[in-house]
Parts: sequence; structure tokens; C-alpha cells
Amino acid sequence: MTFTPTPIPSRTQYVLEAIKHAILTAKLPPGQALVEAELAAQFGVSKTPVREALKTLAGTGLVVMSQYKGAVVRHVDAAMAREVYDVRLLIEPEALRRSVGRKARFEAAQEALDRAESAGDRADRSLANRDFHRALYLPCGNPLLARILDEIRDQAALVSTVAWAAVPTWEREAAEHREILRLAVAGDAMSAADALREHIASFVRRAFPEDREEADGSGSQTG
Repeated sequence: MTFTPTPIPSRTQYVLEAIKHAILTAKLPPGQALVEAELAAQFGVSKTPVREALKTLAGTGLVVMSQYKGAVVRHVDAAMAREVYDVRLLIEPEALRRSVGRKARFEAAQEALDRAESAGDRADRSLANRDFHRALYLPCGNPLLARILDEIRDQAALVSTVAWAAVPTWEREAAEHREILRLAVAGDAMSAADALREHIASFVRRAFPEDREEADGSGSQTG
């Protein structure tokens, strides 16, 4: 008989989650240098899992790696936020419309919404919000569409935590989430997609008011 041991979380995964949480709570603020030797000493590991974790975080957009400057936490500005949210605006409402049309069940979205409202810090709230949105688009029936949205999830979480640090609008966004979920559960695909579209379009306008004119122009084109 072959014995299969219980998988143990890798050191790389542990380091990755710890660095991600530190970034999303601003313990590692945008622009902060991420020195492999220092992080290895902090987490009690060799530099190898730190290096692999930083590569993964660079792939998700939370970290920027340079041959000359090394790894740093990604800066968030209006241009970066618009890039991320423009992609979401173009395809996420359509993914939700398809999910509702396929009569998807949204228990995972409700669970994530509950977790966001009871979160103890911005990182947990942002990650729960990320899971909420994923639970809406994942059942859309198009794995490629879902994968594209998956690839920008961490960047969206970073934008939201940085924005909340300046203007804590998460309660308003939580109310919008509840309405989106209500419409989705009711089977109203078009109204749910429209509510999600407005939710996404309005976030950057609220979070980055210094760029309001251009953001408003972009939003007006979406209807």
C-alpha cells in the first residue's frame, strides 16, 4: 500500500502570502525596496523561497523587478488604476451577465461579502472583495475570460487598499456589492451587469478625484 503524506505548505507560499499581506496593509508601502537577504532573515528562510515569491508577486503586478534596482513594491497612481479598472470595465460585467444567464449559484459570493464586512484590516477586506468579484465571474462558462480577470485580481486589490488609505469608501462599495449580488441572485442578468459596470467605473473617479475629468470622460462612454 502506498502512503501519501499530507501536503505541507511550501516555504515559498508562506513567504509569498506574508509579503502580499504586508503590501496590502501598507506595511510594505509602494516604492519600498524588497531586499532578499533582509526578507529571508525576517522569515527565517533562505533567499531561494524569497526570490521565488518575489517573482510570483511580480507576475501578479504587486512587485516590480529591475535588473539594476532589484524588487520594489509597485507604485499606484491614477494611470495604473485606470489601466486595471479599464480591463475590468470592458469584460467583467459581461462575465457576470453570462454567469447569471447560466443560472449560477452565488453562495461563494455571499460568503466573501460577509467576510469583507467583518474583516479586521484593509488587506483582509480587499482580498475578500477580490474573492467576491471572482465568485461572480468565475461561472461565466469561458475559462479564458475568467483567467484574464484572475490575472489582474491582485493589482485591483492593491489599488483598493491604497485608495482606502486616503479615502475610506469601502462602506459605500460594500452597499454596491450587496445590490449587485441581489440582482444576480434574482436572475436579472442585465441589471446585475449594469450595476457592476457602474460600480467599477465610479471607483477610480471616487478614489482619484484629481483625475476626475478624464475618468468621467472614460466612464461616460461606457453608459
